[in-house]
Amino acid sequence: MHQKLIIDKISSILEATDSSYDGKLTQLLDNAKRIYIAGAGRSKLVGNFFAMRLVHSGYDVSVVGEVVTPSIKNGDLLIIISGSGETEQLIAFTKSAKKIGASIILISAKSSSTIGDMAEAVFTIGSADQYGKLLGMPMGTVFELSTLVFLEATVSHIIHDKGITEEVMRERHANLE
Repeated sequence: MHQKLIIDKISSILEATDSSYDGKLTQLLDNAKRIYIAGAGRSKLVGNFFAMRLVHSGYDVSVVGEVVTPSIKNGDLLIIISGSGETEQLIAFTKSAKKIGASIILISAKSSSTIGDMAEAVFTIGSADQYGKLLGMPMGTVFELSTLVFLEATVSHIIHDKGITEEVMRERHANLE
């Protein structure tokens, strides 16, 4: 019962998500010198999943907050994952990156927010009215899982579009684990 509830909810959100986003996001990734991904809490974990697959796909990617993350520069792309677009720490990251001249995109549950107002693009996952309280899926679960699936589908689009084989991706996979 709960599995079906989760799958049905995520499916409805993804059906309400603009189907052109994967192509638009791929173009932004391809045009960036380097890519930085930031989120807080479980959204950061979703970002980590995405960062890993982008590295496997051949992109130069860093996760904000790691001790080895280099400084962001003009021409780089900062991807913020935030359901609300109002997380203070992420607002600070966005302001810093914008001042330097990096491009910013927000992946969010809301089309309008503080971060969204500073971003070049906002990718709204589903629509705001789909994010009411849902028993069994508390505190952002719907956004996080829907965003994870959306980003995995974007990676699928990238590897299909560019003809990146699993063998090539395996060569880029960490080998010190």
